[in-house]
Amino acid sequence: MASLGRNSHFLGAKLRALRKQNRMTLEELSQRCIQIDAPAAPSVSYLSMIESGRRVPAEQVLQLLAKVFQRNPAWFFDQNAAIAPVKTEPSSGGAARIPLEPAFLFSKELLQSAIPELLSQTGTSGRQFAHLLIRSYQESTRNEFPDLERAAEEVGKRAFPLTVEDVIAMSKAHGLELRWFERKPVLVRNQGRELRSMVRSFYEAPGTVFLNKALQADPARLKFDLAAHIAHKVLHGGDGLKSAHATGGETGGCPEGEGTVLGMDPRDVLHAWRDFECSFFAGALLCPKLPFRRLLTRERYRIEVGRKLELTPAVIMRRMTKVSPYPYWHFFDAYPPGFLRAVYRGNGIPLPWGNMTQVSDPCPNWAVFRLISDSKAEAGSQLSVLRNDDRWLLYCCHSLRTKDMAGNPHVLSVGVDLAPALEANGVDAVAVVDRIAEECRRRGGSAKVPKAEAEAIRAVANVLNIAWVDESLANAARIICPRNTRCARLGHCAGGHHGGARDIADVRLEILESVKV
Repeated sequence: MASLGRNSHFLGAKLRALRKQNRMTLEELSQRCIQIDAPAAPSVSYLSMIESGRRVPAEQVLQLLAKVFQRNPAWFFDQNAAIAPVKTEPSSGGAARIPLEPAFLFSKELLQSAIPELLSQTGTSGRQFAHLLIRSYQESTRNEFPDLERAAEEVGKRAFPLTVEDVIAMSKAHGLELRWFERKPVLVRNQGRELRSMVRSFYEAPGTVFLNKALQADPARLKFDLAAHIAHKVLHGGDGLKSAHATGGETGGCPEGEGTVLGMDPRDVLHAWRDFECSFFAGALLCPKLPFRRLLTRERYRIEVGRKLELTPAVIMRRMTKVSPYPYWHFFDAYPPGFLRAVYRGNGIPLPWGNMTQVSDPCPNWAVFRLISDSKAEAGSQLSVLRNDDRWLLYCCHSLRTKDMAGNPHVLSVGVDLAPALEANGVDAVAVVDRIAEECRRRGGSAKVPKAEAEAIRAVANVLNIAWVDESLANAARIICPRNTRCARLGHCAGGHHGGARDIADVRLEILESVKV
C-alpha cells in the first residue's frame, strides 16, 4: 500500500505538471477524454483526486490520459523520467524590445517633437501609427483585456451561439434605434490603388445605428457590426466618437483617401483605440471565452465551424488566438498584392519586410502571399521554417481565401509557433526545426517533413488538438524569409522578384561570405 501511495502521488504530480505545461484546465482535460472515449472519460473531480494522489487511475483512464498527451502509459509511473519545469512566459509577444540608449534622446519631450515629423516624412498617417501602437500594446499584454471580456459577458450572459434576432434584441435593450439605408459599393483610392469599398454601418450619437440593407443577406457581418455598436454604447456612452464600418480599410475603419493628412492627429489615436475596444468586445460577445473554447476543442480548431454558427472567419480566427490555452499565435489579414490590413503576433513571428501597410518585397513562399497569388486555391495549411538571426523558427498556419462585403478578395491566416509545444512535449525543438530546415534547403526550399520529425509534430498536433497542424504534414514544408532579397534558400528563390535596388547590408554579407570561401 505504501508503494502504491507513493506511485499515486508521483503519477498525480506528473499529470498535473503535464497539464499545466499544456495550459489545460481540469475541465478541458476531461472534455478531451470525452472526445476520445466518453464512457471511460474521468470527471473533473476524479481528475483532481488523481492529481492530488488520492486516486490511482484505472487502466482505461490511464490509457486515455496517455493518448491525450501522446505519452506511453508507463511514463506516468517512471520515477526516473524528468518532469520539465513550466517555462516562464516572455514579457511580451511581437518584436523584441530594444534598449533606448542614449536615454536622453528618448525623453518624452523629444519623442513628442520627433514622432509627428517622422510620420510626415515617411508618408505614415496618424491612423496607421495609432494601429501600430495598439498592436504593440495588444501583443505585450498577450491579448488579455479582462475588463472588455467582463463587459461583454455581462451583456451577453455568455449565451452561445447568438442569432441575429438575439443581437437585435440586445441592441434595442440598450436603447439603440436601427435604421436601414441602401448604398452600393464604390471605387475609392486607398494607398495609391483603387479598390471597391462599401459603407456597412455607422453610429450616430446618441443612439442611432445606420445599417446597409446588404447586411440583411449577410448575418455573420450583421451580427458583428451590431455587436460593435452595442460595445460603443456600453463602453463609451454612445458619444459617436467611433469610425464607420466599411470594407477595405484598417480594422474598424474605412479606406484612407488620397487627401488623408499625414502626421499625427490626436483624434486618430482616440478613434483607433475605441475601434479596437469595440471590435474586441464584439468578438467576446459573439464568442464568449468558455463556451467558445469548448467548441474549438470539439471541432479541433477548424475554421469552417463558423459557417453553421453564422460567424465570419475573421471573428473565428481572432477569438481563437485569444481563448486558446496555447498562447503562441499569429494572425494576418492581407489584401493583394501584399497589404497587411491586420496583424497580431502573440508568438513574435517576424513580419514580412515593408512599411506599416504594404509588404514591398514579399517572399512568395509565405502562405498568406501564396494564397493571394493562387486564384484557384481556397484554403490550405502550411508548415514554414524561417531564419531569424542565428536560429530557425517553425510555424504552422491555416490560410483561407475570402471576399469582403464589397467583393474584394483577401486572405485570412491564423498560425502557431510549434517550438514551445515541442519542448513541452519533451522534444528537442531546436534539433527538429534544424532538421526540417536542412531538408528544405537541400531540396531547393521546400520538402516533405522527415518521418521522425513528422511524428513529433503529429504528436504535438494531437496534444494541442489542432486538426490543421496534422493536415499540414501532407504538404511540403517551406522556407520563408522576412524579405525576398534575403532568402535563406540555397540559390535564388523560385518565384521571387528581385528589384534592381540592392541593400548595402546584403552586399556586405556577400563580401564576407566570399572571404570565408
